[in-house]
Amino acid sequence: MAHPVRQAVPGRSLSIAYRLTISLTLVLTLAVGATIYAAYGYGRQAANEAFDRLLQGAALQIAERIFVIEGEVRVDIPVSAFELLSLAKDERVFYRVAQPDGTTLTGYEDFPMPEADTIPEGGFAYEVDFGGERVRALAMLRRLAERAVSGDIYIVVAHTTGSREQLARSMATQAVAVIAGAGFAILILALLAMRYAMRPLERIQKAILERDPLDLSPFSMHAPDEVSALVASINRFMGRLDRRVRAMQDYVADSAHQIRTSITALRAHSELALDEDDPQRLKALHRRIRSRAIGLNRLTDQLLSHALVTHRADTARLEPLDLRRIAVGAERDFVQIVGGRKPRIRLDLPEEPVMVHGDAFSLREAVKNLLNNAHAHGKPPIDLVVALSDDRARIAVSDRGEGLPASDPADIGHRFAINPNKPESAGLGLAIVREVAEFHHGRIMLDRGAGGFSISLDLPLAREGAEAP
Repeated sequence: MAHPVRQAVPGRSLSIAYRLTISLTLVLTLAVGATIYAAYGYGRQAANEAFDRLLQGAALQIAERIFVIEGEVRVDIPVSAFELLSLAKDERVFYRVAQPDGTTLTGYEDFPMPEADTIPEGGFAYEVDFGGERVRALAMLRRLAERAVSGDIYIVVAHTTGSREQLARSMATQAVAVIAGAGFAILILALLAMRYAMRPLERIQKAILERDPLDLSPFSMHAPDEVSALVASINRFMGRLDRRVRAMQDYVADSAHQIRTSITALRAHSELALDEDDPQRLKALHRRIRSRAIGLNRLTDQLLSHALVTHRADTARLEPLDLRRIAVGAERDFVQIVGGRKPRIRLDLPEEPVMVHGDAFSLREAVKNLLNNAHAHGKPPIDLVVALSDDRARIAVSDRGEGLPASDPADIGHRFAINPNKPESAGLGLAIVREVAEFHHGRIMLDRGAGGFSISLDLPLAREGAEAP
């Protein structure tokens, strides 16, 4: 029983809208928290200033009613001072008036007082715990310069802090309500603005989902600058994909035609051989069958090689390579492939490394195909040369034959350009060389001389410290 194939579902990341919502919410939460702290602190300060003025007014009224009568200090607490302190409803009031020696004239004897030298001219406000409650007090000095009595009289007026706390909380609550309402409105407006800004991405998504899978034409839509870069990237990717798909379709069609033609010819020759009784003609048919079989085998090998080179052109990473090692490896592989017919190949390599950025497999395949063309179509001896020229590296294969009929290097390297006089030739060798040259940002060079023909792969040198292009 066949088991259903489970497709891996890629992990979904948080959406941009969700991330922005979380970020804005956190920012606003921090802002509201800071506002609560600042508003409460400001409320406490404002409440203290307001209520301290009441204490200061009461202390001044008491200070005005301090007299020295017959050598004694007398205090006549005015009713207006208590009326002023009663403005703070529900608060307990404390007061103390003391002589310079600390003797209490009136009020709470055990109410704590600060040192005289710490009390400024306008009074000194401080907080203490008294009677099991938190109390805020204001201390003031009244200087006496009488014959019987001289020095500073302490005047302390205090009340509990409940009203102060209530006023501070009220101010903080109002500020928080305003800030929270404004923050919520800002969050809603930001989300609406974000929703509006995300519409181009939704249009792109809709356009991609509604497009025919075979339609790889570029998108033509108006988008903001930030999104237009994404559209341009998608269009570039679709352009590369379109070129690759078209090349693959052409390649598959051409390959199918060539394989079908070779198999048809092989089948036709084998059927003729079955009906032939003449030994001489039968031997000739066997030669043709063998030649066609060799051609089909080479075509299959080169099709696979071409497919690998094409794939690596999109996936392989160029790395620093020594062309001398590529030449030695390609020559060794080619000699093993040829087998019994050992070709005569002369290697000419420099003593110093010739470094290029490249893919070792693709370069070896290109050099093997150059050697195969020279062996199949040229005349021995075959030379494999690695050389330097200015800022270029060159790996060349030369023989003593007439060479290619093409006069321009741009005209060579087309697929399935089969030589009718060589049916065993698959016609893909130079196509592989051409694709490898383009992959490595190089070019194919031709050289015809009196001594023969040379074809080379010209590549840029790898500079020290430079990255692969």
